[in-house]
Amino acid sequence: MNRIPLIVSSSLLLFVNWAVASDTLVVSTAEELQFLFAKSNDDVVVQLRPGDYHITPSGMIDSSCGNCENPDTIVSITTGLYITGRKIQIMGPVDRSAEIITCAGYGLFLNYCDDCIIRNLSITGGERDPDGNATDAAIVVKNSNVVIDNNVIHDNIGDSAVVVKNVVGIMGICGRENSHISIYNNQILRNSWDGIALYRDAEADIKFNIVDGVDKAGGKRAGGGRGVAIGITWNAKADIEYNLVRRYWKGIGIFVDANGRLRYNIIEDLLTWGIALWDAGKGEPVGYIENNIVYNTGACGVSITRSAPGDSPGKLTNNVIAHTGQDERYDDPEYYCYQCALAEHAVPANFNISDNVFYDNRRATDNLPDYDMSDVDFREAIAPICEEFLQYEFLSESDFLRDFCSQEDPQ
Repeated sequence: MNRIPLIVSSSLLLFVNWAVASDTLVVSTAEELQFLFAKSNDDVVVQLRPGDYHITPSGMIDSSCGNCENPDTIVSITTGLYITGRKIQIMGPVDRSAEIITCAGYGLFLNYCDDCIIRNLSITGGERDPDGNATDAAIVVKNSNVVIDNNVIHDNIGDSAVVVKNVVGIMGICGRENSHISIYNNQILRNSWDGIALYRDAEADIKFNIVDGVDKAGGKRAGGGRGVAIGITWNAKADIEYNLVRRYWKGIGIFVDANGRLRYNIIEDLLTWGIALWDAGKGEPVGYIENNIVYNTGACGVSITRSAPGDSPGKLTNNVIAHTGQDERYDDPEYYCYQCALAEHAVPANFNISDNVFYDNRRATDNLPDYDMSDVDFREAIAPICEEFLQYEFLSESDFLRDFCSQEDPQ
C-alpha cells in the first residue's frame, strides 16, 4: 500500500493511505480530513478509520437564508467540513465507529456537491450559531445531490444559553435550495431542533430512519427533541416512508406550500401534535397521508388546515390514531389545534378523509368529534397494519407495536 505525503504547512507533514484503488483515501486524523476538504474534490472516496475526529470550525457567510421570509438574507455561520465537488464519498466503518465532532453550526456543509455520499458515520458535537437565521444542522445540504445512509447523528445540542435565546437549536439534517437528498437507515437522536427539515426548493426521500428526540424538550428548554421531528416547508417535497418518530415536541409537518407523501410511519410519544398539514394562512400544502400510526400525543393526533381547495390537496386514509389529546394544558385550540384525535380546522371538499381507525382518544370538550371504536373492533382493524410493521426489526422500539402488535399477545 502506497503512502502519499500531503504537505499542510512547512512544519506539518501528513500521510494519507491509498487503499485498493488510487481514488480511495484512508484517513485517521481530523487534520487529514480537514486538509482534504480545504478545496473542491472530484471522484474521491474518503474512508475514515475508527476513532474521534475533532474538527476545528471556520467562520463563513451563507449567501441565502433557508427559513426566512426573505431568502436573500445573508447569514453568518460556522462550518466544520465544507464539502464541494462531484462524486465524493465519505465513509466510516459499518459499525459507525468513526465519529466526527463538528464543533460548528453547519457540521458537514455540502454545497454544490453532485452525486455525493455520507455513509456509516457518527456525527455529533455541533455548536449553535448566534445568528438565529442560521439553519444549523449536523448535515446541511445545499445545491447538491446527496445520499445520507446508515449514520448516527446524535447529541448536537449546543450551548444551552444560545439555544434558549434563539429558540432554534441544531437540526439533524437540513435540506436547502436546489437539492435532492436520499435519507436512508439513519438514527437521528437527541438533537436540539428538527430531526430533518427541508426548506425552499429541496426534495428528499426519507425512509427507514429513527428520529428520536429522547428528551422531549419542548418550548425554549434546551435538550433533545425540540422543534419538529420531520418538517417540510415552503415549497419543499418529500416521500416519507417507514420511519419511527418519537419523543419530540411535534411530529411530522407539511407546511405552507410543501408537498408530502407520508406512508407507513410510526409517530408516537409526542409533547403536542402528531401530523400537521398547515397552510400558514398563505399556502397550499399537499399531503397524501396513508397507513401511518399516530400514538400517544399531548395535543391533537392529526391537524388539517388548508383553506384553498386546489386540484389535488391530498388525502388522509387508512391511518391509526390512538391515545391522542392527552395533555389538558393544550385544551385551548389557540395553542396548537382542536384538542381531539382529528382536528379539522380547514379541509377542502376534495381532500379525502376515510377509513381511518380511532381508539382511546381524549377530547377537550364534548362538542368535538369522537370517532373512537371499541377495543375489540380496534384490535381487529389494526391487524393488517401490525403485520406490515412487524416485518421491520428497526421498528421494534415502538411503544405502539409493543402495546398492541406484540406477536406474543393472544389478543
